[in-house]
Amino acid sequence: MTTPPPTAAPTVAPAATPVPEGTGLRLLPGARLGSRAADGSRTLTGYGADRVLRLVPRAAGIVAGLPALVEDPVGRRLARTLLDAGVAEPWWPDAPPGDDTVADVTVVVPVHDRPDELARLLSALPRGLPVVVVDDASADPGAVATVAAAHGARLLRHAVNRGPAAARNTGLAAVTTPLVAFVDSDVVPDPGWLGTLRRHLDDPLVAVAAPRVLALAGAPSAGRLARWVAAYETDRSSLDLGARAAQVRPRAPVSYVPSACWLARVGALGGGFAEELRSGEDVDLVWRLVAGGWRVRYEPAARVRHDHRAGPAAWLRRKAFYGGSAADLARRHGDAVAPVVLTPWAAVTALALLAQRRWSLPVAGAAWGTAIVVLARRLPGERPTADAAVLATRGLGAVLTQIAASLTRHHWPLAVLAATRSRRARRAVLVAALGEGLWDHHRVGATQPRAAYVVAHRLDDLAYGAGVWVGVARARSPRALLPVLLRRPSR
Repeated sequence: MTTPPPTAAPTVAPAATPVPEGTGLRLLPGARLGSRAADGSRTLTGYGADRVLRLVPRAAGIVAGLPALVEDPVGRRLARTLLDAGVAEPWWPDAPPGDDTVADVTVVVPVHDRPDELARLLSALPRGLPVVVVDDASADPGAVATVAAAHGARLLRHAVNRGPAAARNTGLAAVTTPLVAFVDSDVVPDPGWLGTLRRHLDDPLVAVAAPRVLALAGAPSAGRLARWVAAYETDRSSLDLGARAAQVRPRAPVSYVPSACWLARVGALGGGFAEELRSGEDVDLVWRLVAGGWRVRYEPAARVRHDHRAGPAAWLRRKAFYGGSAADLARRHGDAVAPVVLTPWAAVTALALLAQRRWSLPVAGAAWGTAIVVLARRLPGERPTADAAVLATRGLGAVLTQIAASLTRHHWPLAVLAATRSRRARRAVLVAALGEGLWDHHRVGATQPRAAYVVAHRLDDLAYGAGVWVGVARARSPRALLPVLLRRPSR
């Protein structure tokens, strides 16, 4: 089976392009400056960062003074390096422009039925912005047309349903402004969303800026199970990528942004979304943009609200639908979609812990110690061993998280099969299911009671994993399930 090549996106200027004048920088929470070496250099790492940066004295001095504007050429080039490494975010001392002052954006709204939701969205958009509504073969096109006309939106229509990717592309082809905002009909933006995202596009290398997607508050869902699902989705929706700003790229803490709401540079999008993909088309386009040298920013200070599915059956189907995109993404992007990515020392640690033998803890400890020694040899500073221990401990936490996710999400059918035959496997699955669930409850700051949250989280993962396996079977390729072993960490 062959796969059509993805629509190419134009490449951009070299990575050394400095950030624009008037842009500042702020270290992300968790960023850490290492101890100072004899020559004045220091290391810099951050939450989830996959690199260790060695800063010369002048750069270390700039970083120590953040947040601040970076106006000289050296500082602006350093800012680009720190942004690309995922340890800092853009920062501005003044408030963002008002939504009503943004004049170079056209809003594209794909819709299939849901006229009431469409009216709610159009009423929440800034006045004066051009809006293109693309009706993707609604059952009642007249209702959609009435809503669009009432709000002064241009209406385009597909005679047959072609999916959200095609609907967005139809709208994109009609846009004449340099920027486009894709906003789904079941979204309601908070005030300030557009101005907050807009200043990210002042950076000529940024192709897309996306907001945080939170649950839309409304009338309580009917039924106890629906309220339970709604509470979980409020705490941990698949569309909510958390409170930390991020540069988006494969394998990073934020590896994609959902197309429920994007602000994008029209000239960066090329032919737009891959229309043959019914799910994962947003991940595909983000990764193509990144591969072409563009930057994609996740900005949680901009917020929109999404009308989540709360019916248990519809909720589980949607999770499986998301999982079904993994096989298609693996065909297009290779091991960028790999569910487990380990260094050699991490792989030894994982295998030792899963074996649950008397030698497991000593072997895992030896692997962790070896990682510290290897890292310490590569780090400057007065305390390279202490700095390396911090990095190795962060890595160990990531290893444990990946093991638990493998057993309870992507590879749960294999884990269940093993559990039917092995007491050790049953123990590993139980510890992973409870431990990861409780840790995730803490990590996201969930308000739902722990027991209810853990059960919902496990069902979320089971449905997603089932979708992955169905997609793998349909594609006749296991690539979306295969782990990746990195020979050495990046620097």
